[in-house]
Amino acid sequence: MTGGHDLVVIGGGAAGLGAARAAAGAGARALLVTDGPPGGDCTFTGCVPSKTLIEAAGRGLPFDDAVRRMRSVIAQIAATEDAAALHAEGIEVRRGRARFVAPGRIDVDGTVLAARRYVVATGAVPAVPSVPGLAEVPYLTTETVFDLAAAPGSLIVLGGGPVGCELAQTYARFGTRVTIVEAADRLLPGHEPAVSAVIADVFAREGVTLCLGAQVIEAGTTVGGVTLRLADGRQVHGDRLLVAAGRRPTTDGLDLPAAGIAVDDRGYVVTDAHLATTAPGGYAAGDVTGRMPFTHAAFAMGRIAAGNALSRRRQRYDPAATPWVVFTDPEVARVGLTEAQSVDRGGRVAYLPMTEMDRAVTAGATDGFVTLVAGPRRLLGNLGGGRILGATVVAGRAGEMIHEPALAMASGMFAGRLAQATHAYPTWSYGIQLAAAQFVTAIGGRRARPARAAG
Repeated sequence: MTGGHDLVVIGGGAAGLGAARAAAGAGARALLVTDGPPGGDCTFTGCVPSKTLIEAAGRGLPFDDAVRRMRSVIAQIAATEDAAALHAEGIEVRRGRARFVAPGRIDVDGTVLAARRYVVATGAVPAVPSVPGLAEVPYLTTETVFDLAAAPGSLIVLGGGPVGCELAQTYARFGTRVTIVEAADRLLPGHEPAVSAVIADVFAREGVTLCLGAQVIEAGTTVGGVTLRLADGRQVHGDRLLVAAGRRPTTDGLDLPAAGIAVDDRGYVVTDAHLATTAPGGYAAGDVTGRMPFTHAAFAMGRIAAGNALSRRRQRYDPAATPWVVFTDPEVARVGLTEAQSVDRGGRVAYLPMTEMDRAVTAGATDGFVTLVAGPRRLLGNLGGGRILGATVVAGRAGEMIHEPALAMASGMFAGRLAQATHAYPTWSYGIQLAAAQFVTAIGGRRARPARAAG
């Protein structure tokens, strides 16, 4: 049995890298155990390839050129987090499959490591729904879709969540006929209904066919393609099928019970507010916890988990001010509470449509809106506009715009401060200023109104 490490990190994705780098930065001896190259899903089959293709499609590049650029970008980013780069940062990397054999004992391809403190950061993999016949269909997942050498003539996307919507629009812009099949009655069901309406309208204009409220009862192959049969009798045909129906935690083969690590009824590792597992000295971070399934959230969790494992002063993980972004065009970004969620908090809502935002008008991109949600402060009420509780932005640069309300939430600033700060004109972020000003005065005839319940 070998030891000598202050922290063992299992998993080389964003959470694992965050944990290992935090440990090394604190002067601890960190060992990163990974069964694939460091970087994980985000670098090789997630954020990096998908956003590269999205950018290429938006610029009108041919698919072949887009794929070459995607491969180049992956290699460039992977080089910043490979074993050599991590070694230079003071992190030891060991390639192999990890398996717990006892509390604090980890077997890595036949070598048992003593791990008094460790972080489980094994991430998640695409979930495949239990549809009769699907196992016999050569479907793509959100990992294997990036292996396509040519854009298909037609593509069925099973799932209308963030990744399904991103890739559906991307392939449509490469000339593929795309159909989205979604069980919910709207796209992006985790976001505000108004968000779904905007994206559905944009997709309709771009030729993406939507089958919403659709229950798939059977999948099968046809000559040169795939067919999905729906409960209402419709059939959807395509050359290829992309399954984008969520993810499930990667815990297969870890033998978590041997370590005393509990999982919930969905298979996610159970953690407390400090990201500690049910095993002494054990922590978990990232997608394997079932918390916020985003790369930036995973990295933050990894850093917190490592810090808590190595220090007696422990930090809580609070995702309240962590933003979400869907990289469609327009982008969709959200942080904190929705309007409906803020009703019992005394929420007020400021709304600005992109048709009244000069930067959007100049860009000819007026689909979308800014919604800011603010609530009263203790003792001070709505003085100074109250405090920001949440925001939803649908705009060409929503992913950049969302960070102002996220910062306002994280720092506890008055909502009116966003209005007081001078913003350059005409910029996308100027829309945040105009919306925030509605909490203290009328802007363009608009004032913040009381929040309303959904429906």
